Amino acid sequence: MAAYWPSLIGGMLIGLSAAVLLLINGRIAGISGIVGRLAQGADIASNGAFVLGLVLGPVLYLLAFGAWPAVTITASWPLLILAGLLVGFGTRMGSGCTSGHGVLGLARLSPRSFVAVASFLAAAILAVAVIRGVGA
Repeated sequence: MAAYWPSLIGGMLIGLSAAVLLLINGRIAGISGIVGRLAQGADIASNGAFVLGLVLGPVLYLLAFGAWPAVTITASWPLLILAGLLVGFGTRMGSGCTSGHGVLGLARLSPRSFVAVASFLAAAILAVAVIRGVGA
């Protein structure tokens, strides 16, 4: 059970930060939307603070636990780049990313978020099946 504590605490902090952002600013904590608005120069202070918090998260983890978060990536760089581009394309098509639809959209009972999350899950299951079938 101890191995799940960092994930549990991280999930709770994501939910808490999303709820605080919604209550204080009336904004959905969709990372793609926040980064998009920041890139367009809109509301630089709050969008920049949110993105800065994302970047500094691992540093806070280091300070709290004395080691960087353990991350193991076994995929190749070309596969990671392709996956990132597909996620970015899908995010624009779906008017939001997994955090916006999955964390807040489902909590708000948004019908389009239910469709989006079902699409994310189906695409993830298909991608894993294809990758394992191909042996990448």
